Amino acid sequence: MVNRLTQNAFALALCSAFLFAAGCAKKNVQANPPVASPPAPSLSEVERPMTVAPDTDASPPTEAAPAVAPAVAAEEPANPPISIPATKAAPNPKKPPEPPVEAAAEPPARRPAPVISPQLSPTDQASYERKTGEDLSVAEKNLQGAQGKQLNAAQQDIVDKVRSFLSQARDASKTGDWARAQNLAQKARALSVELVNSL
Repeated sequence: MVNRLTQNAFALALCSAFLFAAGCAKKNVQANPPVASPPAPSLSEVERPMTVAPDTDASPPTEAAPAVAPAVAAEEPANPPISIPATKAAPNPKKPPEPPVEAAAEPPARRPAPVISPQLSPTDQASYERKTGEDLSVAEKNLQGAQGKQLNAAQQDIVDKVRSFLSQARDASKTGDWARAQNLAQKARALSVELVNSL
């Protein structure tokens, strides 16, 4: 029985030693003090292009042995500090001075568009010239027949269009564009015939 009593006393001493070493159930955990970190660099400093060559004689940074992590995780700063070498600002490119703008500047005169006319063989050109001359003379004769008569608004409009086509046909023939001159003379003739029929 003494043996048993000794065993129980030994077990009780062991349990109380274990409880004493573990401490009480309400254990206070203390966090590491906050680490002051430098302010994060502004966006303009981070994105600034490097204009100075890096130091090529420098040795690579040495890494320190990793420290043993404590049981409670410490907060690490969100952005590690970045060192940016000081640089000189690039000089602004000089713009050439602009000439003063005149308030009442005249718009440049428009050149007439170049006339593009088809290349005609000599026989085709002679045919166009003959037909243009015939159509012009018929249209002018019909206009003379309508002269001095009382014309309504529609008839007066036809007279104005025939005169316009005659003028354009003469201008085209002067520049040597016989295909265009013949086309305009045909229009003038057709309208002049319509005018005579409406009288």
